[in-house]
Amino acid sequence: MLLEINSENPQLRLIQRVIKLLKNGAVVCYPTDTGYGIGCDLFNPKAIKQIIQLKKRPKQKPFSFMCSDLSDISKYAHVSNTAYRLLRKNLPGPYTFVLPGTKLVPKIMASKQKTVGIRVPEHPICRLLLETLGNPIVNASVHFEDEEIDLADPYEIEQHLGNRIELVIDGGPIFPDPSSVIDLTGNYPEVLRVGKGDVNPFR
Repeated sequence: MLLEINSENPQLRLIQRVIKLLKNGAVVCYPTDTGYGIGCDLFNPKAIKQIIQLKKRPKQKPFSFMCSDLSDISKYAHVSNTAYRLLRKNLPGPYTFVLPGTKLVPKIMASKQKTVGIRVPEHPICRLLLETLGNPIVNASVHFEDEEIDLADPYEIEQHLGNRIELVIDGGPIFPDPSSVIDLTGNYPEVLRVGKGDVNPFR
């Protein structure tokens, strides 16, 4: 199912339709500031397993997840004073931050080192989804290694994934450009991947 939502002023009644699906364990495709992603409610293990199978991803390589804001991050990650200052300055934005996870994070979503990858996206649809759901949303890319698909086009994504997930939100075309990944688990930030977000503040 393809659901068109205004990318600048998302209609709350349509967002609530998506929330209902997420609360019932649906896997959906949604727009972010770095392209389209696939996700589900962080606290639905069955839906997370569905994404793992869909992405053919090893269980020991967990997905990142999205929080609505900085205070939300502090529930799911231990944030040092230095990390807090960097997060406050650079979020929301196209970054994934690696942080030590708290006990609230489902085991399936934490690495062996008990770290988590967390994003706070800038896209209005994504932000309203997170605020309305009240829980983080799992974040996986729509990229599939062995399949050719225009990742910027929600219509094509729906044609391709329609029978494998419940819903694709059409927020207009978005060119996929991965987030920059910054590790904040040590004394100093470490840039793990250079992507859309400017990494100079972390060097």
